[in-house]
Amino acid sequence: MTVSAPARRSSVTLWVIVAIVAAAAGALAAHFVLTPKPVSDQAVETLFHTRLPDPAGTELDLSKFRGKTLVVNFWAPWCGPCVEEMPELTALHGEYAPRNVEFIGIGIDSASNIQEFLKKVPVSYPLAVAGFAGTELSRSFGNAQGGLPYTVVINPDGTVKYRKMGRVHADELRAALPGA
Repeated sequence: MTVSAPARRSSVTLWVIVAIVAAAAGALAAHFVLTPKPVSDQAVETLFHTRLPDPAGTELDLSKFRGKTLVVNFWAPWCGPCVEEMPELTALHGEYAPRNVEFIGIGIDSASNIQEFLKKVPVSYPLAVAGFAGTELSRSFGNAQGGLPYTVVINPDGTVKYRKMGRVHADELRAALPGA
């Protein structure tokens, strides 16, 4: 049995329409999943009242970062995009330190896993170990899905200037930091 040319065109047209609708639905779903939700009214104050251990177990009082531009990066050693962005974050930390900008990584894992990671990937900015409780802190900054990495820039006055779900690039952060 042979299929006529008009029937083939009709079938191809139908498949093209189905593909376009599926792509649009996927793009819309991704937009809603990846777009940060509103920041909780208490998110910044909660962050500055938090004390977490660093990978060596020494307490890190996050209130010491108040009054600076703060880049908070929620990450984990098992997260591929997190690992990819760490060298750029380390380089930016060195570049922006003289401008009253501080970076902090909040690790969503155990201290021992983070210590093992640091043997392979050097990080020059402070790291805190929050375990899975850090996911709740990231949710207060609009990370409804709790995905990683999640980066937040907080102005010296405590307002949230920038948030991104997924791997952040140096040029994106430079645009959000002082002197851009």
